[in-house]
Amino acid sequence: MATHWADFQYEIYLNGMSGTVPRLPTDLTRLEALAEHRLGPGPVGYVAGSAGDGSTARANRAALERRRIVPRMLRDVHERDLSVEVLGRPLPAPLALAPVGVLSIMHPEAEPAAARAAAAHGVPYVLSSASSTPIEQVAETMGDAERWFQLYWSKDREVTRSFLDRAKAAGFTVLVVTLDTPMLAWRPRDLDQAYLPFLHGVGTANYFTDPAFLAGLAKSPQEDPNAAVLRFLGLFADPGKTWPDLAFLREHWDGPIVLKGVLHPDDAREAADAGMDGVVVSNHGGRQVAGSIAAADALPGVARAVGDRLAVLFDSGVRTGDDVFKALALGARAVLLGRPYVYGLALDGQPGVDHVIRCLLAELDLTLALSGHATPSTVGAADLVADPG
Repeated sequence: MATHWADFQYEIYLNGMSGTVPRLPTDLTRLEALAEHRLGPGPVGYVAGSAGDGSTARANRAALERRRIVPRMLRDVHERDLSVEVLGRPLPAPLALAPVGVLSIMHPEAEPAAARAAAAHGVPYVLSSASSTPIEQVAETMGDAERWFQLYWSKDREVTRSFLDRAKAAGFTVLVVTLDTPMLAWRPRDLDQAYLPFLHGVGTANYFTDPAFLAGLAKSPQEDPNAAVLRFLGLFADPGKTWPDLAFLREHWDGPIVLKGVLHPDDAREAADAGMDGVVVSNHGGRQVAGSIAAADALPGVARAVGDRLAVLFDSGVRTGDDVFKALALGARAVLLGRPYVYGLALDGQPGVDHVIRCLLAELDLTLALSGHATPSTVGAADLVADPG
């Protein structure tokens, strides 16, 4: 029998018999405000902040909220199975933890805590290039659990090649290439605090432990931290990259490659033509282009264009189980969850991430069942209407 994620609610109610209530809210939309109270303005702004005046982040939420689920009755949902196959991998639910860098500013256990929570539930953990823990160390904490590696595509080919080799050697199976951040956007919350962790050597762990990166330094990062940071800033990303450059990645990575940040159907078609395996419909959680199309508004067009050729994944604005349902109905095969698990980590370490995963999947399980679905595969466009309001 498949796991019924919804049973988590009964576990909570039964624990309540002995006076125990959850340490964190079960409404995951409340976590951001809690994190705002408990963390300094620099770290919380770095995670919660967006490009410009925040209009894209707001649009992401509005695009999901505008779509309403139409539940269907008297369908057999007694036995449910949330498992899906994504990129040839069987997953227990249509969920992965999105790549978020610099997690040490949120909690001292940083990426390993989030990775262990993901591994405990079989949910893929996507490790950021800009993590505060090296690739190999995160892999070690995960055992043989499913893990994917997110690449910020460096100007330095040797560093890129070295990152791919290290990720492959450490058991990362899928490469997620972020295309929407060839440079940092105008982010007022960070600018107002003059807060950029990388300048202090935070979020640079993969670079400062990389042989190809270190080969370009006269002294070690410990001996001359400023020179190391300057080299990092000089090669972090490359605004000169174009579609033909994907051949280099294909040549040096033999597993699936997913392009993250795709919003236009023609870009999705380019990805398919270039031999990629998937796309993530994403606007970086509203952090890159102020005034951008909402990710959920871009999703149906991309899914129609390439859904038969590529795995179409989704992020940006996902906060709840019903958001995941809506993303599936709009054409996504699975979603990447970002900020909520980071707030869970900030507030309660690994147990906080565990709580967020279990809440989200319990709510998804219940939303599916109460809407007349026993599996994600039967969810489609007919299950949603646009809110006339």
